[in-house]
Amino acid sequence: MWLCHFAHPPRGAADVLVGLGAYMIDTWRDSARHILALAWPVLIGQLSVVAFATVDTMLVARHSPLDLAALAVGASAYVTVFIGLMGVVLAVGPIVGQLFGAGQLAQAGRQLHQAVWLALGLSLLGSTLLLFPAPFLALARLEPEVEAKVRHYLQAVAVGLPASLLFAAYRGFNTAVSRPKAVMVLQLGGLALKVPLSALLIQGAPSFGIPALGVVGGGIATAIAMWIQVVVAVWVMRRDGYYARFELGHGGLQAPDLRGLKTQLRLGVPMGMGILIEVSGFSLMAVFIARLGTTAVAGHQIAVNLVSILFMLPLALSSAISTLVAQRVGARDGLGARRLGWHGVQMGTALAAMIGASVYFGREAIVGLYTRDAAVAAAALPLLAWMAVFHTADALQSLSSFVLRGYRIAGVPMLIFAVSLWGVGLGGGYVVAFDVLGLTPPALRGAPGYWAASTCGLVLAGLTLLGFMAHTLARHAREGRSAAADLSSPLNTAG
Repeated sequence: MWLCHFAHPPRGAADVLVGLGAYMIDTWRDSARHILALAWPVLIGQLSVVAFATVDTMLVARHSPLDLAALAVGASAYVTVFIGLMGVVLAVGPIVGQLFGAGQLAQAGRQLHQAVWLALGLSLLGSTLLLFPAPFLALARLEPEVEAKVRHYLQAVAVGLPASLLFAAYRGFNTAVSRPKAVMVLQLGGLALKVPLSALLIQGAPSFGIPALGVVGGGIATAIAMWIQVVVAVWVMRRDGYYARFELGHGGLQAPDLRGLKTQLRLGVPMGMGILIEVSGFSLMAVFIARLGTTAVAGHQIAVNLVSILFMLPLALSSAISTLVAQRVGARDGLGARRLGWHGVQMGTALAAMIGASVYFGREAIVGLYTRDAAVAAAALPLLAWMAVFHTADALQSLSSFVLRGYRIAGVPMLIFAVSLWGVGLGGGYVVAFDVLGLTPPALRGAPGYWAASTCGLVLAGLTLLGFMAHTLARHAREGRSAAADLSSPLNTAG
């Protein structure tokens, strides 16, 4: 009888289970609707940014293998500098998101002014590093001809770095106030300008007296497109009535505010360091792989570019989730923040696993789109064999860390990145790729060894960040219940 009782529960219990299931489906659908509404413009905008590098990679690959090798090293140096500094500037996002959720719009506007000052100050540091790239070049040990091309490329993009950081402030602010379409339109416009400029400057136009500049032409085109993009962004914010509510003013920049700058630096420095560790742990692979020769680093550049394109989807979802979580935290909706965080991680990781598997099975056709050079294709194919696990783990670590940013937590993720991506990924990759211990099997020597170690580092980072995120959300849930109990207690006399 008791077996029949559990096999056929009372109608009341069945109704509860059905109702619970329907509630879970409805809440998941609601989370997906909010996340996707914010994520799709971010995705298109980010794809246009990656297309900057994709266009240059494809055009330069057809120009010369030496220029492609120079692009791999030069782009790695630029990305390492830019992304680290951009991470500091993007602290404006979670801060403004919480202020926006709390309805403190004038305070949110003041944070944008401070982010601009921060971008201007950091651009001085970043441009100096790009103009004097001796540390990067010493690590790469390049041939003299390739090294000269790298230097000239970095000089070009150094001019565009201030514009890129200023636009990062614009992007972070607009995403935080749920206005990503304004950013997307400008990013697409920048791409529309970048494509013909790169084609003209990389390949040249002899009939018009324009020489083929190769990789340097791509750097010049990027700098021009970014400055025009920033000028248009400033014009939009001055003319669009939507921004009046933030009291941005039209008389120029507000004076630097020490308290506001400290607020952004307190979150931005660990955010920037975390992003720097994440990106440099991957981008510096090109610097070490360059020691293996032009063909090896050219194959690596193809794989890097493909990974960058794929990463835009989890990055867009991560940005949307972080914004929504920050807004819910600012509005004191702890349950909504936790729900959006968990649903976003589940959605993004599942999509990444499907996309990574698809690329793995279609890797030969994909590499064929990049190059007709058999040697370069042979160097790239083994690297894409890691794609399914690599991309899934990369998405998991990004989604988890961005949820934490919504709570303005960046210190612990920075330490996790340092151990997993620098220690296991970059350091372990060097040991494996160059057979330091004499134990590396032939299939993992060289660039494949770096990709194997980086995949292991990403898996470690993703799982550790997920665990810390779960701990953080549970702690906030306990604190929220405790606060609610205190407010409802008859002994509470506050207010």
